[in-house]
Amino acid sequence: MSEIVLSLKGLTRSYAVGGGKSLEVLKGVDLDLRAGEVVGLIGPSGSGKSSLLHCVGLLEASEEAALTIDGEDFKNASEAARTRARLHKIGFVYQFHHLLPEFTALGNVALPQRVLKRPLKEAEAKAKALLEQLGLGERLDHQPAQLSGGEQQRVAIARALVNAPRLLLADEPTGNLDPQTSQQVFEALRDIVKSQGVAALIATHNLELASHMDRVVSLKDGKLVELSKADA
Repeated sequence: MSEIVLSLKGLTRSYAVGGGKSLEVLKGVDLDLRAGEVVGLIGPSGSGKSSLLHCVGLLEASEEAALTIDGEDFKNASEAARTRARLHKIGFVYQFHHLLPEFTALGNVALPQRVLKRPLKEAEAKAKALLEQLGLGERLDHQPAQLSGGEQQRVAIARALVNAPRLLLADEPTGNLDPQTSQQVFEALRDIVKSQGVAALIATHNLELASHMDRVVSLKDGKLVELSKADA
């Protein structure tokens, strides 16, 4: 059985809503993700999917939760340790691609490598290999405005994976795409995640896509429940 990349135990999250009151969104969430596993995260709007992704991605802190990523303990971790993990261990893909408009596809994907002080030639070679793997070998020199929506999202996926993270977090990565393009982008994401042995957690409202993932978990009333494929 493949190794556990993410181990989360007892995640709670509350938000102040005024008048001295708070709203408890997550009520003791447990989740394990294994290398090469693609897990769908579903639930109604406002159920806490984004909050869960932010906590797992070390963008928000939860002092109560036990959280390890790639064997490293992040409970009460310093901001420096969290920042380092986001650079080396975690990749993010969002509903909107957030590509830099003045950079080419190659430049956008090479950028995270440059942040890690990799030489330009090495960074571009790695970016080129990933883009080719995602079917964009002919689009390396195109800026985001010259790419279709599906191509933009595949560039965003390549950028998220270029630093070889162990964990990929995606929040509605196909939410802005038509059904056919959505399926194509998801298949590209799934194939490259599995080829690299990355653990992926993908929040989506698209139940058809969720049914093609290895597992599906649902957030309801602050709790995480694993569903059968039939239930999803």
